[in-house]
Amino acid sequence: QVQLVESGGGLVQAGGSLRLSCAASGRTFSSYAMGWFRQAPGKEREFVAAITRTSSGTYYADSVKGRFTISRDNAKNTVYLQMNSLKPEDTAVYYCASTRTIAIREWQYDYWGQGTQVTVSS
Repeated sequence: QVQLVESGGGLVQAGGSLRLSCAASGRTFSSYAMGWFRQAPGKEREFVAAITRTSSGTYYADSVKGRFTISRDNAKNTVYLQMNSLKPEDTAVYYCASTRTIAIREWQYDYWGQGTQVTVSS
């Protein structure tokens, strides 16, 4: 079992940046692909970004491509989401999740963190 804990959320003005972190427990972090999802008020949870086990590949939602960067440090059991040029529509609770093979669909992920709030003011 994998336990995931997100951090780094907060309030930022439009155009600003935040870096989210997701720390994973256990010795098998490098065996999992990782993803970030988000859920805005009144909306369904949506895919944001994903990264392979070895960082050899990444996927992004069109809405964040060019502004967000996913990365990981397997020695630290941590995955990151660097968010630049933030927009008010990026406001959401952001979740990290783990899966055996890189994926973009929510149902393909096995373990989830509790989420961290990101609020972008205009």
